[in-house]
Amino acid sequence: MSLSEQEIIRREKLQKLTDLGIDAFPAAEYKITDSTKSIKQDFEEGKKVVIAGRLMSRRIQGKASFAELQDSEGRIQVYFNRDEICTGEDKTLYNEVYKHLLDIGDIIGIEGELFKTQVGEMTVMVRNFTLLTKSLRPLPLPKVDADGNVFDGFTDAELRYRQRYADLVVNPHVKEIFVKRTKLFNAMRTFFNDAGYFEVETPILQSIPGGAAARPFITHHNALDIPLYLRIANELYLKRLIVGGFDGVYEFSKNFRNEGMDRTHNPEFTAMEIYVAYKDYNWMMDFTEKLLEFCATSVNGTSESIFGEHTINWKAPYPRVSMTEAIQKYTGFDITGKSEQELFDFAKSIGIEVDETMGKGKLIDEIFGEKCEGNFIQPTFITDYPVEMSPLTKKHRSQEGLTERFELMVCGKEIANAYSELNDPIDQRQRFEHQLLLSEKGDDEAGQFIDEDFLRALEYGMPPTSGLGIGMDRLIMFLTNNPSIQEVLFFPQMRPEKKAPTVELGEDEKVILEILNSQEDALELNEVKIRSQLSGKKWDKASKTLTKNNLVKVEKIDEVLLMKLI
Repeated sequence: MSLSEQEIIRREKLQKLTDLGIDAFPAAEYKITDSTKSIKQDFEEGKKVVIAGRLMSRRIQGKASFAELQDSEGRIQVYFNRDEICTGEDKTLYNEVYKHLLDIGDIIGIEGELFKTQVGEMTVMVRNFTLLTKSLRPLPLPKVDADGNVFDGFTDAELRYRQRYADLVVNPHVKEIFVKRTKLFNAMRTFFNDAGYFEVETPILQSIPGGAAARPFITHHNALDIPLYLRIANELYLKRLIVGGFDGVYEFSKNFRNEGMDRTHNPEFTAMEIYVAYKDYNWMMDFTEKLLEFCATSVNGTSESIFGEHTINWKAPYPRVSMTEAIQKYTGFDITGKSEQELFDFAKSIGIEVDETMGKGKLIDEIFGEKCEGNFIQPTFITDYPVEMSPLTKKHRSQEGLTERFELMVCGKEIANAYSELNDPIDQRQRFEHQLLLSEKGDDEAGQFIDEDFLRALEYGMPPTSGLGIGMDRLIMFLTNNPSIQEVLFFPQMRPEKKAPTVELGEDEKVILEILNSQEDALELNEVKIRSQLSGKKWDKASKTLTKNNLVKVEKIDEVLLMKLI
């Protein structure tokens, strides 16, 4: 294992702690009485408290030191005084352990009393402290100068997503996104449960991938010696439960689609699907807009949210526009009654990339996606999709060639999809067979299987039903003003991490690193040079090696050259 100089030094400190008889990773429970939040909410001068968290900053001044402790709810100032901590002759706990063997990022427990400083800041006077976890790797903490300017913030997106654990520690505002994500799930569950619907679970490993048009991930079950697929949707299983007699079921499901990755797509994502018997898509539109108004208010305290330059108003009701109307409005072309060739020729004429594998549904979808959907900023229901686009949807009760389906568009993106569910097993079989023909034609997103068991379930009889699916990741993006799906996933999918090159350091480089490591802040370049006692030639070579390998950084502030660790 290749270690940086700082990691080596921290391991040396760990050994020194062990030599002093201090367990840097104790197993015993540490009983906490308060948090940083509760202290600030119910501050009482002189109150005894026991708290724990990470040491995030220190200002050591001889026998006294102010520091900051961060727990799951915030930060608070703590005051270390040598004579308060070490009441006897032995000052090792302060002079050696606190000053020299603790590091920023270490997790400690503190027993103390509350007081306010002369400037009125709530502070804990430390009477005793316990090392609970030694941090062997330095946190990527930003630096703040005297004017409050922040430097070297942990802002690189790829590093933040790979090291979300570090991101959450040093960028506490990121945690609020995930707090709101949980609030969204809780609000939606409350809304459904209050309506009397039942939360269920369905298989992730499926013998037939169904319920959506997407490429699946394929695996193999050794014992049964059969291929299995990670689910692309849970729709067909939830409908089986409606057949079985449930009036309303819902599930928050992890779905997997073996497709491209971008700012709004991750191969693993979370969807919510709900199915309610004896309802249709008109009822579901009313239900959906009330649901989302409730969720937005529960998450943000208001029915409005900011997304980029837009203020989204989630308050019901939402406009309803048919797909035919939308395409005619934004392209001037009426898709009603058009043949596959006419749709192909029109799409090509307006600059849309088309190929011979595309059927009518795919062509209409491409036209709408390229020319229409970006115009719908406020929540808008796009309704009445052509039958070719909707293999699981009832045919429209009054308009030939259309289905009773809607998608909810927000800021040009689809966040919900719903149908009056197809419950005619004969019609459903024909739709599946049509999808199979498209697959054989070369459309790799068309259905490649006929789910005979699902058709058998429909033959027992499924009552009139409406279903709704919502992309939870995309919805929370809109509620927290995050344009990238990676920001709302704790651990988004990433390419394999490249291994950092190993750096061979000589004794001269180690001398410079040891000087810098002994300080909390940057040092003047000239002071480091003098303290290193290196000749000019050795200094030049060692400092160049360190800067070239991104171990130290030299910057100019107010005409002064400073050197610091990266």
